[in-house]
This record gives sequence, C-alpha cells and structure tokens, in this order.
Amino acid sequence: MTREPGLSVRLKLTLSYAGFLMLAVALLLAVVWVFLLRYLPADATPTLGGYVPGRDDLIRAFAPAAAWALLFILLFGLLGGWILAGRMLAPLARITAATRHAETGSLSHRIALEGRHDEFRELADAFDAMLARLETQVDEQRRFAANASHELRTPLAISQALLEVAREDPDHDTGALLERLSAVNTRAIELTEALLVLSRVEQGSFARERVDLSLLAEEATETLLPLAEQRGIDVETSGDIAPADGSPALLLQMTTNLVQNAIVHNHAHGGSVRVTTSAGAGTSILTVENTGEPLTPELVATLTEPFQRGSERLRGDHPGVGLGLAIVQSIVRAHGGSLRLTPRDGGGLVVAVQLPAASSGSG
Repeated sequence: MTREPGLSVRLKLTLSYAGFLMLAVALLLAVVWVFLLRYLPADATPTLGGYVPGRDDLIRAFAPAAAWALLFILLFGLLGGWILAGRMLAPLARITAATRHAETGSLSHRIALEGRHDEFRELADAFDAMLARLETQVDEQRRFAANASHELRTPLAISQALLEVAREDPDHDTGALLERLSAVNTRAIELTEALLVLSRVEQGSFARERVDLSLLAEEATETLLPLAEQRGIDVETSGDIAPADGSPALLLQMTTNLVQNAIVHNHAHGGSVRVTTSAGAGTSILTVENTGEPLTPELVATLTEPFQRGSERLRGDHPGVGLGLAIVQSIVRAHGGSLRLTPRDGGGLVVAVQLPAASSGSG
C-alpha cells in the first residue's frame, strides 16, 4: 500500500517537546506580567535617592533578554526533543527492522529487547513470541508437505512397479496382482482421507454441539471390536458421563483413532486396552491405556508428529498411514483441549485427552 509522505514520529515528538517548552515559558512570562509588571506605573517615579524605573523601562530592558532566552529555549527544546525522541523510539526501530526481516521470509530473527518491562518491551516480546510460533508452524508445514509427498509417492511407485512387472511377465498371476494393487490403492485412499480430515480440522470449519465422550468411547470400541478379537486384544470401556462441546464426527474420529492405535500397537496376543471417561471441574477427560512394548519418553514425545509411527511400535502387518495421533492432536487443539502422552509402567502407552466441559446451555 502506497501512502503520501508525512512527518516522522520523531519529528512530531520533537516539535511537541519544543512547543510545550515554549508554551511553559510563555505562561511564565504571562504570570510575571499579570502579577508584577501590570501594577507598576508606566513612567519612572522620582524618589529622594533618584528614581524608580517604570513599567516601560523594565519592558525595554527585559524584552531583548527575554527574546534571546526564548530563542535559546526553542533551540534547546528542538535539540533535546530530537535526542529524547530518538532514544524513546529506538526500540520501535528495532521492531521495524525485525518486521522487515520477517517480510523477506526470515522468521529466525528475534528482537530480544533488553531492559525493564514497558510498552515497547511488551510489544517486542509479543512479536518475538509470534515469530517463534510462525517459525514452528512453517517448519511443521514444510516437514508435513515433504512427508506427505513421500507417503503419497510410495503407493504410486509400488503400483507402477507392479504394473511393469506384470507387463514384462505374460504368465503373471492376475488375481494376486489385483489383490496387491487393491491393497496399495486402499492405503493411498486412507492416506488421502486422513490428509483431508487433518486439513478440515486445522481450518476449524465445523459446527459444535453437546457430545458425551463416554458414548463415543462405547461406539468406537464396538466398531473396533472385530479388530481387537482378531488380534486377541481385550478391550474394556468404563467411566462416567463426560459432556463436551464440539463436532460429534471429529470427536468420534479422535476416539476411534486412539482406540485403534491402542489395539494395533499392542502385544501380538493377550494384550489389553482400557478406555475410561471422567468429568472434572470444567473439564471432560478421555483416557486410553494399552499394553505393549516399553516406550522411552523421547519416542513418546514424537508420536504426535505427522507420519511418525515410531520404529519400536511399528507392526509390519498394520503400519497405518502415520497420521492417527497427528489427527487426534489437531482435533484436540481445535476443540480447545490438551493431549498428554505418557509411557505406561510395564510397557505400552497412556493417552489422556482433556476437553472443556459442555456449557449448561448447550444442546
């Protein structure tokens, strides 16, 4: 946006300082006139020892000195105001320079304004926090785009390889080829749908209504019960009514992802999954706990990153698309909640989702 040139803030402050200083001196002279000179006679008054100067004499003697004093005060006010305004606006210049850096795409620059807390330092700290948040988000988006490109390319490359092998081998097994192509295509569809869900959640384009997390937990476990029985996993659901405000579809997706993640990343046989719900002071909590291999805190801290499956937790028979917990975290954030992952004693994982409780007037 182009704007017409105008006076700088520093010059405006300088003129303001000098103007107020001149106004103060003028008021002082007015006080001298009102309360002193006006009561003197206009002409000199003879006395026994000589004469007393009159008002006109005093004005003639005082006016030149007052004029020089006013000129000095004006110059002093301009110079001092310019210096003071420059020192006061120095933090603003650093903030502007940081903004220019950010405008060019450099988000790593920080103002790091030193000194005690005031309005400029509060602005600088807020700007630094914004830059840090933007830098983190941009880095996450870049990693996500790179990983998504890689993940989407993999099934396409596999499909191309299968077709080339079938073209070169006239005696290939058509049924096996179709089965493998169907599996690869299914994985690509699941990945694309997961990416669409993640994009929808991050945009926050969903309606909110009252949802009971305990009912969602029961629905999710019932849906995934065949998978649990196939893997020999015991699933238990219990807890209290836990109302929350949000999208029923997204919260069900969140719960299903957590339960499926707990079933898949478990012992081969004889494992267990426990899903509980509870309501606290202004919060509703969903907890999913599963047995499994021991996990390190360092590994657990990376599990919510997109396409991060964790080598220790990856099962070759059901690797997934690597977006389950990433989608869960995005849904939780979109609903104003928090997600906590902790290693379970004896192996496995404990995932706790805390959402704001539904307001009494929501329906």
